[in-house]
Amino acid sequence: MNVDELVRDSLREQAAEQPPLATDFAERVLTVRRRRRTRSIATVAAATAAVVAVAVAVPLLDSGKDEVRLATEMNKSDIIAHPDQSPPRDLIAAGDVALAAWYTLDNVKTSKDTEVRARTYRILDQETGKYVKDTRWSQVAVAPGMRTAAVLETDLPAERIGILDLLTGEVERWITVDRGVASVEFSSDGTKLVATTYSKNPDTLTRAANDLDGDGKKNDFMPNWSESFRTGFYIVDVDSGRSEWSEVAPEKGDLHIVINSRQDFFFSGDAKLVRTGLSMEPYDQYYDLKGNKVAKPADEKYLTWSVQARLSPNGKLAAGDFAGGEKTTATEILDPRTGKRLHKIPGQQLLAWADNERLVAWDIKAGDSEFRNRLVLVTIGSDRTIPLSGVRKGNDGAPGRWNAVFATR
Repeated sequence: MNVDELVRDSLREQAAEQPPLATDFAERVLTVRRRRRTRSIATVAAATAAVVAVAVAVPLLDSGKDEVRLATEMNKSDIIAHPDQSPPRDLIAAGDVALAAWYTLDNVKTSKDTEVRARTYRILDQETGKYVKDTRWSQVAVAPGMRTAAVLETDLPAERIGILDLLTGEVERWITVDRGVASVEFSSDGTKLVATTYSKNPDTLTRAANDLDGDGKKNDFMPNWSESFRTGFYIVDVDSGRSEWSEVAPEKGDLHIVINSRQDFFFSGDAKLVRTGLSMEPYDQYYDLKGNKVAKPADEKYLTWSVQARLSPNGKLAAGDFAGGEKTTATEILDPRTGKRLHKIPGQQLLAWADNERLVAWDIKAGDSEFRNRLVLVTIGSDRTIPLSGVRKGNDGAPGRWNAVFATR
């Protein structure tokens, strides 16, 4: 049996199983193929394989087993809310984004005079659509599409980066690094990671002799504000695992360190630069991928590292900070190139763009405590909010208070 006959029989079988395919589909495909016989045998073989792949890339009725699909693909509702759940147990999503994971922070004693501020993650299980506790990881970054995540083990700085399958919960492969990393973040297209390197664990707390936070207790455990252990960053190609490290010296102003003990690097919107926060003006510093300082990009000039939502998907709007007001919470939407306020919308803190007109935010009910906030969906031009989760309890930083991690779905 020659190639023509093999392809014809295969396509006829597909046509029989899939009513939308016309019965003369195979003949028409082979007619096109015969017109191109002047091409090389390798090219014809590749084209034939592609035709067969297109023909069978639909659900098979008699395959003998169900095709496994992601929970975020099974439920593509525009809004998936659970306002009765805090912390969330089931998938929460709005527009193009979903709650990919959430974590709590707790102090773990490591010696008489030191503790570590440790994260405990609940990650969306793409098989069940539920958030599942996973104590293996100290850091979790979920890739766009929410099929995989980059993870770091609990002892920081870590010597390898795991690529976690969110359907099976297993690590597909490890990417080893020569310098310890304590943070990982994906680029917007999911092809690269920026991994921040530290010489020591940036989440270490040390015993203070005085009541530094004013809570009436002496011997509090506090971050080391006088020294930074950050050394630079890796740019990692996710597919190949190849990485390149750039050294970045600690930022200083008036002889004092002006970055927090943990001050990670993130990509700019187009992933051509990386950025990091500063504790004083200009509050953000950008670098090229070789570690050289550069100016802010024109469309990110008025963004600040403390606002997670950043630019809208079309790049025309920028998420701003608190917009003022005593009776209700409100935030700004800015022109990213001029900094002009274009809109004032509800919300304490803007977390992620659901689309070009809606955002996910933390917000409170009017008159409630500023710490009793919940995830809501807000729309530009509307005062209405749609609750997505239940209300969080406890003050910021309180043990067990959950924090949201979003990704595009």
